[in-house]
Amino acid sequence: MTTKIHSIPPANKIKGLKCRECGSNYKAEAVHVCEFCFGPLEVDYDYDVIARDFNRAKVEAGPLSLWRYADLLPVEGPPTCGLNVGLTPLVHAKNLGRKLGLNHLYIKNDTVNHPTLSFKDRVVSVAISRAVEFGYKTVACASTGNLANSVSAHAAEAGLGCYVFIPADLEAGKILGNLIYNPTVLAVDGNYDDVNRLCSEIASEYPWAFVNINVRPYYAEGSKTLAFETAEQLGWQAPDHVVAPMASGSLYTKIHKGLNELTKLGLIDAKATRMHGAQATGCSPIAHAFDEKQEFVKPVKPDTIAKSLAIGNPADGYYALKTCATTDGRMAHVSDPEIIDGIKLLAECEGIFAETAGGVTVGSLKKLAAAGTFHPDDVVVAYITGNGLKTQEAVQAHVGKPVHISPSLTAFESQFTLDEKGTTLPKAKTA
Repeated sequence: MTTKIHSIPPANKIKGLKCRECGSNYKAEAVHVCEFCFGPLEVDYDYDVIARDFNRAKVEAGPLSLWRYADLLPVEGPPTCGLNVGLTPLVHAKNLGRKLGLNHLYIKNDTVNHPTLSFKDRVVSVAISRAVEFGYKTVACASTGNLANSVSAHAAEAGLGCYVFIPADLEAGKILGNLIYNPTVLAVDGNYDDVNRLCSEIASEYPWAFVNINVRPYYAEGSKTLAFETAEQLGWQAPDHVVAPMASGSLYTKIHKGLNELTKLGLIDAKATRMHGAQATGCSPIAHAFDEKQEFVKPVKPDTIAKSLAIGNPADGYYALKTCATTDGRMAHVSDPEIIDGIKLLAECEGIFAETAGGVTVGSLKKLAAAGTFHPDDVVVAYITGNGLKTQEAVQAHVGKPVHISPSLTAFESQFTLDEKGTTLPKAKTA
């Protein structure tokens, strides 16, 4: 039996790159900044070409991965890696919704994404597949952890050289999640913004594909697949509300772009989905700008347990603010204790163990719900982007401990008693 791994995209679907600021056009090459105004470049698609052969039936007949949406991704041939990435569960979170007063709350659960348990597998599989088309033999990245894990894994799959640059104080699970794939790991003294500046210098001197620098226009497009999958899993409709975590702001803006593309191509009906952003208080430059009604983001020095969101100078912060404004969205930020509470709440209600970024999303969702942002019957989708096994340190001191007993019924019954429903309860301790 042959497994389908790729939908054949139309030829000439990519017109090139276009500056998001001045509109200057560029060839579809490994460049990311406009030489005229220094604005960011974005893939420019020919939607008329795509529309000729892109419909629900083609998607549904495609592979059980994000590559079912190949027509709207910036890769021209078969993917090099990440053949099983995406199509993660959309969970109807009834228990959590009941606590928050939401009847149609859904969790887009990328804690189980393949192979490295975060949404970064989406952007990396697209970026590396495009980098191989450009002829690169070595890939690299600046990362707060999840991206480095994914680049390391996909580079191993594709047989490429790999260099990942991370802050030296990264969580142990994420460091191990790099080393196991045997890349060259460089732990840099400083925060993510320091790492990113160094990588920008290296990218200009070495013939490497830095997925989030010189091939960033292609890399960022992978985030759209979260929107594509959500709409398909909701029965080909857009949600009323989206709640998404923000680091650089790219994920948040690309989810919005993905919904707009499906609308443009007629796969879903037009809906004014409200886009809500979530940040950690200790690194909330975008949310702070929103609160202060500012049009531009002021960089900050990160100080939060949510290291995967700890980008003090977000590249897409300005565009995140624009997306929020044009969709009548809101932004929220949560403290470190609220992040931990969010992780525990999601786990206890839905059996989903998220990393700190997930705690940010759930904590912000809770705040937005309390503020009356949602109607009880609105369809609300919250994006959980990484697995809690990667950031165990964050909750280690905030969960219970095992009850130690000897291997006998007597020992068990000395600790517990049954209530009238047959439920075991800890026995009250006597002084």
